[in-house]
Amino acid sequence: MGLKILTEHINVPGIETLEVYRKHGGYKSVEKALKTMSPEEVVEEVKTSGLRGRGGAGFPTGMKWSFLAKPEGVPRYLVCNADESEPGTFKDRWFMEKNPHALVEGMITSSYALGANTSYIYIRGELLFVLRILEKAIAEAYAAGLLGKNILGSGYDLDLHVAPGGGAYICGEETALLESLEGKRGNPRNKPPFPAVKGLFQSPTVVNNVETICAVPWIVNNTGAEYAKIGIGRSTGTKLISASGNINKPGVYEIELGVPVEEFIYSEEYCGGIWKGKQLKAVVPGGSSVPILPAELILKTATGEQRLMSYESLSDGGFVSGSMLGSGAFIVFDEDQCIVRNTWNYARFYHHESCGQCSPCREGTGWMEKVLHRIEYGHGHPQDIDLLVSVAKQIEGNTICPLGDAAAWPVAAAIRHFRDEFEWHIKYPKEATAPGAVYRGQLDAVTA
Repeated sequence: MGLKILTEHINVPGIETLEVYRKHGGYKSVEKALKTMSPEEVVEEVKTSGLRGRGGAGFPTGMKWSFLAKPEGVPRYLVCNADESEPGTFKDRWFMEKNPHALVEGMITSSYALGANTSYIYIRGELLFVLRILEKAIAEAYAAGLLGKNILGSGYDLDLHVAPGGGAYICGEETALLESLEGKRGNPRNKPPFPAVKGLFQSPTVVNNVETICAVPWIVNNTGAEYAKIGIGRSTGTKLISASGNINKPGVYEIELGVPVEEFIYSEEYCGGIWKGKQLKAVVPGGSSVPILPAELILKTATGEQRLMSYESLSDGGFVSGSMLGSGAFIVFDEDQCIVRNTWNYARFYHHESCGQCSPCREGTGWMEKVLHRIEYGHGHPQDIDLLVSVAKQIEGNTICPLGDAAAWPVAAAIRHFRDEFEWHIKYPKEATAPGAVYRGQLDAVTA
């Protein structure tokens, strides 16, 4: 069993209450930070830890914190991005529901490090039941003197609020989130200026996701150097993985970064193998926005090395033969799944969630959905595959925020690795659309 940092006490009865949480070491990082450390020392510990943003980008957290502008007389803000909307990603929702005080503690310790006296948790609008859980935990923290004025007699003040969004995927992008939090339409902002200089209410702001913030208390309690010993290389610490698809044991797993992908899929400690003993076909390793990889490239790199659950190993080979750890949404496909249908389904999502601000994304996502729909339903043309590749290229890198890239990458990767399956749908539309028809790897073969 690997080391558990976030989930060590997740199944303790009553861990969602302040009393039980404190009995198991809760809020020790608040006491340590506020009473024995300066804000700068907390930031240095996070930098030393090598903790990287767990929302998808993987940017070093301590470095991001160090960019925060500190103009005299201007408030600073910490905003937690709990707008978990990436298809296949459900780790943050699960963790907040199970152990809300872990996030509250992380927000207090992190806010102190950043010099923020008002902080926000921006949560996805559909998760109102989790919002109520967080509000109860926050109320308990206020009653215990862990929030509000003069926390623990330290002279540090912090008010913490939970704000629900409207359920828009685009608000997972930090500047769109800030726009929404200010009461505006959730459209991404042009950068620069970056949120570290002008963020919420035009003041210096740090935006981190739930898992990132929840790792901070352990780092403060045990030092950044100890955290850096966990994991592999620059992928330090542990990672929550949302595992779903055709596996025997779907759920949320905390892994030490560096676990072999093959072990994660097939061991009883984690996913327990492919459902019904079928063959592995492909995996989307980091949420719907990252490139899909066929079985041979998810288990080993193009050079034959064992693929690991780490930022570096999963990206080995670039987008030609690699992918990304992303948000940690690990989606497994067995031999009976249709890649064309899956790609079309993702394209529907990104078309629906595009804010429409950038024409390449607004128009391009619509075109990709339409073309994929006609291929999937037996009306495709031979030129459609190259058309999809062309549209994806015209979207990628040409939008204000990464939603355009997130829409383009899955389509380009699916065609790169499974072009023959797209060709089969176009060449044999009647057979491809027959109930139970499955492409088995031979362009002229049909099996049901």
